Amino acid sequence: MPTYLSPGVYVEEVSSGSAPIVGVGTSTAGFIGVVPDSIEIPETNPDYDPSQNIDATNNPAHITTSFSPPEVGEVKLCTNFGEFKTFFGDFSTDSGQRQLVHAVYGFFNNGGTRCYVVRAAAESEITADFLENTFEPIDEIAIVAAPGITNSSVVDAIITHCKQKTQDRFAILDSQENLDGTWKTMQPGDGNVPGRSDYAAFYFPWIQVFDPATNTQNPKGDGLLYVPPSGHVAGLYARVDTQRGVHKAPANETILGALGLKYNISKAQQDGLNPQGINCIRNLNGNIRVWGARTLGGDANGEFKYINVRRLFNYLRESIDEGTQWMVFEPNNPELWAKITRNINAFLTNVWSTGALFGNTPEEAFYVKCDEETNPPEVRDLGQVVTEIGVAVTKPAEFVIFRLSQWSGSSGS
Repeated sequence: MPTYLSPGVYVEEVSSGSAPIVGVGTSTAGFIGVVPDSIEIPETNPDYDPSQNIDATNNPAHITTSFSPPEVGEVKLCTNFGEFKTFFGDFSTDSGQRQLVHAVYGFFNNGGTRCYVVRAAAESEITADFLENTFEPIDEIAIVAAPGITNSSVVDAIITHCKQKTQDRFAILDSQENLDGTWKTMQPGDGNVPGRSDYAAFYFPWIQVFDPATNTQNPKGDGLLYVPPSGHVAGLYARVDTQRGVHKAPANETILGALGLKYNISKAQQDGLNPQGINCIRNLNGNIRVWGARTLGGDANGEFKYINVRRLFNYLRESIDEGTQWMVFEPNNPELWAKITRNINAFLTNVWSTGALFGNTPEEAFYVKCDEETNPPEVRDLGQVVTEIGVAVTKPAEFVIFRLSQWSGSSGS
């Protein structure tokens, strides 16, 4: 305490210790699309005469303007659909750009607020290296989708990016548009569905939406188009995260903007698909709803068979990891262990109070262990601090355990 030499009012700055752990974001999406170097955007001809289907100079109902998107691999942050159009253009009839536009529009329309978008010139360009150079440096991304792309090598690269490279992202995958009768017996790894992964979710079928480009080209038509659902579903994830929390299953939710489905699925048909982790989108009393919340592979994924459990676990792990970076330059001693335990306990208690963890008491919902047992001399000699954390994400007192290992700046006091 300082020594005061004269009467007066003195203000001291007192350190409160380490900063509390703050939860990371869970709903920022990363979208990948195959977009050409030049896009033709249809626009309504102002001189169009509906009775003639041409204007006075025999021009058709629509005209087109050329638009050039960003360079391949250049990532753009979009916080609304208007920003996206500035970078990647409006609704068009180019198949790749069209799917990307509808996905991003559906994302914002369903509750999304932030997304990063990058284009490739061909599906073959979307590789592990492409993802490493574009999305991996952006820590904020929590959801990854390549709308309408079902190429197995691309899907595998996205799943690997989420599960092995970053370990904190979740992939939303689309089915093929046309599957004829084979969809009724789909299962992971059969050629129609990617192989099993608890870091991904698979949605079927494609949804029907209004397409302004189609309507502009043919004003007398219905203007409807089938599009992949991944962008809309990503926005639905964001909506549920905001309203209820990442621990709430993103199911029994209406897909805003969806008017119909490529295939109508009965309850009996879904009974065969749901255990495989194929999340069906169904028309229930005129509402197009997501009617499944399984990771790809379903029951085979154990405690991570549900999307919300995997995403909650990712949220907890990343939040704790980022919220304990302060300790890397602290002396590795019992005082540090106590600080780590106190901080993580406070964070998990707050998470438990929101209903995200199972258990009537914090003791039933989680535990944190950072002591001499997890940090024996040989661990401290390596400059590591190891914390064992167990969280009850499915049942009270049944813990899913992970170990957090940080590199400390000192091996002792």
